[in-house]
Amino acid sequence: MGYIDLKYEPRKDLVCEFYIEPNRGNTIRDAAEQVAGESSVGTWTEVHTNKPYMKKLAPKVFSINGNFVKIAYSCDLFEPGNVPQILSSVAGNIFGMKLINHLKLYDISLPEEIVKSFQGPKYGVRGVRELLKVPDRPLVGTIIKPKLGLRTADHAKVAYDAWYGGCDIVKDDENLTSQRFNPFGERVADTLNMRDKAEYDTGEKKVYMPNITAECDEMLERLDHVKSHGGRYVMIDVLTCGFSALQTVRKHSKGLVIHAHRAMHAAVTRDPKHGISMLVLAKLCRLIGVDQIHIGTVVGKMHGERQEVENIRQGIEGMSVKKDLVEHVLEQRWYDIKPTFAVCSGGLHPGHVPKLMEYLGRNIIIQMGGGIHGHPEGTRTGAKAARQAVSAVMQKKSLEEYSKTHRELRLALKEWGY
Repeated sequence: MGYIDLKYEPRKDLVCEFYIEPNRGNTIRDAAEQVAGESSVGTWTEVHTNKPYMKKLAPKVFSINGNFVKIAYSCDLFEPGNVPQILSSVAGNIFGMKLINHLKLYDISLPEEIVKSFQGPKYGVRGVRELLKVPDRPLVGTIIKPKLGLRTADHAKVAYDAWYGGCDIVKDDENLTSQRFNPFGERVADTLNMRDKAEYDTGEKKVYMPNITAECDEMLERLDHVKSHGGRYVMIDVLTCGFSALQTVRKHSKGLVIHAHRAMHAAVTRDPKHGISMLVLAKLCRLIGVDQIHIGTVVGKMHGERQEVENIRQGIEGMSVKKDLVEHVLEQRWYDIKPTFAVCSGGLHPGHVPKLMEYLGRNIIIQMGGGIHGHPEGTRTGAKAARQAVSAVMQKKSLEEYSKTHRELRLALKEWGY
């Protein structure tokens, strides 16, 4: 079968855009043909088992622009409600092909038939805001630091100080699950007790996100444990657990909000010429049904280009995303799938807040770890400084001006700058 048809116009297809760099001696057309075939109905040689009715399943390479190639796949190639099967098709064997020097899946556009086979987020942006009774400002969160090593009582005390100082959210870090020094069951019970105390003392709603990441059956048991102790949230390392486990957790989420940490993503997303983009992974997580997901940040310690981060935010929050040929973003309609809350984290401190809000708006969750716990006067004062930075921007005041009457913010800016 020949797969190139530059006159084809996708209608109800699943569409992928790839960056393809063939090895020396091969053309981009050769490579595009091979990627299209290997990711669908083709193989390396002619076979006698092909049937005439299979022609309607053949993919179409409908755009070749330099090294960027768009391929349309018939919906019949995919099992509804099955993200692992989708990825096994469009991002499976193709990365190991000898013909390819570099290959990156830049974006994926999901048709209505596939979108509507998934649940999507239970709460999404609006539901989370209603839960916390915070209608318009960015949510302020922290990660318990140090990420490993604190005993249960100390962990719960740090959480209380963060909430009391002004954080809406406290979460476990990606590698804290159930270690000897801080067992999961005890940590959840003690920290949720501190959450209740913080809510009583501050009059604000507070959230704790325990990390349930584990073998799948164990995750479901941990989810039940959180629910039975009055928890409202769980966190899961979506890539190390895998998409099938994430689908199972979403199916049995018992009304809990799901926070997605993207630990390990850079192993497949960071190279601009090879792997899978974070935009693709984030869209699949929204499809499955996470309510919040880390998208990176344009400031702080972690890698991330401004436009890339903005594309991800649009992909998980917009209900209808228009294609952008320059940025290699495909058109996407989400139908009844709710938006997912974007989480910014990674080396952030109060001085970063104005640029974050300038670039990404108010519908973000700002997670500061060291930028709260490293405050010269400790966690409680650091949390106050973080909230003050958000308040300053909401009131359209500069941090410098606002800090003149807010000592906690002034100390943070002196420590880390702007």
